[in-house]
Formats: sequence, C-alpha cells, structure tokens
Amino acid sequence: MSIIYEGNCPIIYALNIIGGKWKLPLLWHLANSKQGIRYNELKRKVVGITNIMLTRALRELEEDNIVKRVQYSENPPHVVYYLTKQGELLIPSLLDIKEWGLVLQKHEENE
Repeated sequence: MSIIYEGNCPIIYALNIIGGKWKLPLLWHLANSKQGIRYNELKRKVVGITNIMLTRALRELEEDNIVKRVQYSENPPHVVYYLTKQGELLIPSLLDIKEWGLVLQKHEENE
C-alpha cells in the first residue's frame, strides 16, 4: 500500500486501503452477495476491469484483510471471494456514502 499522506490520519489510512478505480466497485458487489462471488462473475460485473487489475485489486484487499479468497477443489475447481468481518464493517460507511451521493445528484439535477 502506498502512502499519500505523512500523518496519522485514520481517514487517509482507510482511503489508502479502499482507494483506487476498482476497489470500491468490487467491494460493492461483494457486499451485495452473502454467498460470495466467483472471479469470473466479478469480472463480468465490474465493466472495463482487466484480469490484471482485478487480480491486483483482489490481492491487495486480501492482504488488508478486507476480502477472503476461498479455493474449492470441486470439479470444476473454482475460487470464490467473500468480505471478511473487517470488510463487512465497511458496508455501513459505503451505504452512507451512497446516500450522500444520491443527495448530491438530486441537488445537481435541481440546479
């Protein structure tokens, strides 16, 4: 994780973990799936993401204990991604940001 601020600000710390173009859309889709999501399904849901960027974002979220990767040896073998308990703690904040965004959109439409 690269640091963009040399202080002890918890907001900047958190944004460094979930920031970037792809992490929030991935987290949003994972948050809306209680049974987890397979890699290819995430790839289809996040329009425009490449395999390299999807793998990189998921690995970073896994390293930060936000996402859990589970490999199943069934036939056919597959991998499913889930939010961890720590990742689930993020969901109320994402819902608040969603509501804030809706308010801003309505305000902009009324101008």
